Amino acid sequence: MKNKVLIITNESIFKNNENHFCDNLDIKSIPEELSKNFEITLIGRSSKKERYHKIQNSKIYAESNIFSFIKKINLILKQNICNKFLIISITPYTFLACVLFFFNKKKPFVYLRSDGFEEYKSIFGFLGPFIYNFMFIITSKISNFISCREHILKKNKGKIVSPSQLTDKWFKYTKPVSINKANLLYVGRIKVEKGIFSLLKIFKNINRNVTLTIVSSKKMHDKIKPLKNIKLLDSQNDDDLINIYDQSNIFILPSFTEGHPQVLDEALARLRPVIVFKEIEHVKRSRPGVFVCERSIFSLEKQIDFILKNFKNIQNEIEKNTDKLPTRKSFIKELENLLI
Repeated sequence: MKNKVLIITNESIFKNNENHFCDNLDIKSIPEELSKNFEITLIGRSSKKERYHKIQNSKIYAESNIFSFIKKINLILKQNICNKFLIISITPYTFLACVLFFFNKKKPFVYLRSDGFEEYKSIFGFLGPFIYNFMFIITSKISNFISCREHILKKNKGKIVSPSQLTDKWFKYTKPVSINKANLLYVGRIKVEKGIFSLLKIFKNINRNVTLTIVSSKKMHDKIKPLKNIKLLDSQNDDDLINIYDQSNIFILPSFTEGHPQVLDEALARLRPVIVFKEIEHVKRSRPGVFVCERSIFSLEKQIDFILKNFKNIQNEIEKNTDKLPTRKSFIKELENLLI
């Protein structure tokens, strides 16, 4: 008999008839992949806005407010419908869910995908870390942590996993690309903590011939003022997204905080060099093809020039290490081993 797993997320889920959609690919892929060996129930927040990724093979509840959110979780716990529990990220919603588990004498896994201290600081300023610290300390006492990086655990015990959306197709048929000018690519959410607005300020004053393609949910496009050297694209399926990576020659990740950015691995799988800023230089680790620069026009242009001048050599070094990149299959196996 399959274990029955309850997954709880703060992500917004859009319901259309009996179908459910989300923006975050993890919230789609984790339940779907785990459903091959587990019975999955997913609880998230209800959204009135359309979302892109259809979630399949799971029993899904999208709750409209914090009260119905907690009520639904409590009902499932009281009925003993599920015997394994996975909470994704620490937010006010999921923190209250974790406390509810404690009062029901159950200990969930809490999967930390990024450094919440840094995220809350970038969103709420100096008060942010204090808010997150309160939730983090209590959650650490009443749950089991899973994280994508050791430093996110803040010296607490926890299991380390390597998240990834990479499948076999990501490593096949990598295409050559022109390096006559810099064609930068950003794939991610249009949010302050992702550093995209900081990057756009640089682009307004950049002195060289360079373009930037931003791939994000269409509903976020109105947050960006049009510029002649910037192109906006909607979230894509894997085949389209691979083609977009292949049309760029440099991937840029301007985030102020990151744990294990999966888009970085996607870029390396397509043999595209990556630029990150100092705030997240830890994501480089020992991987060739990842370059760190200051958050300034001068430093960014200098790094772009270096990459374009040494492009083929950099690609050769990346290619030697693509077999070390985590895959979706290996990531899901890590989660399955924890939930068995």
